[in-house]
Amino acid sequence: MVNPSKRRGTGWESDIVVYLKLHGWRYAERRALNGSQDRGDVAGIPGVVIEAKNVKAITLSAFIDEATHEAKNDGAGIGVAWIKRRGKASPADGYIVMDGATFVSMLHDAGYGGHNPKTNVASDTFTGGPRDAEYYQRHRDDPEEWGEAVSAS
Repeated sequence: MVNPSKRRGTGWESDIVVYLKLHGWRYAERRALNGSQDRGDVAGIPGVVIEAKNVKAITLSAFIDEATHEAKNDGAGIGVAWIKRRGKASPADGYIVMDGATFVSMLHDAGYGGHNPKTNVASDTFTGGPRDAEYYQRHRDDPEEWGEAVSAS
């Protein structure tokens, strides 16, 4: 007999797989456990490891550490934890948790601006030109600089 906790976890993994398939990732599938060499719970998106969590106590640091470790085991660039939200059944309502480095990498890969350490190119799609950290520091409190000028009332 499978314990209730394991059953909830397996169900959440299956829900994520179905959700991904319905949204275009037709190769999404549950992965078998591999002990210390575990490579995540859900596979089928190249370069991405998903650690599924359906637990009462949410410990973000542990979830991020686990997803990051499993991404390294898999050779994947992205490791995330997909956490079930209490009172919600759909993965669409769940939480996706990752570290800041993963988030910034995803933004770069999606074509958003900023300095990309992979290409050593600085750009900002919102202001239309190269910007460095010093520039942002000097201008962070200037709303006009960011195209947010407020008209006088």
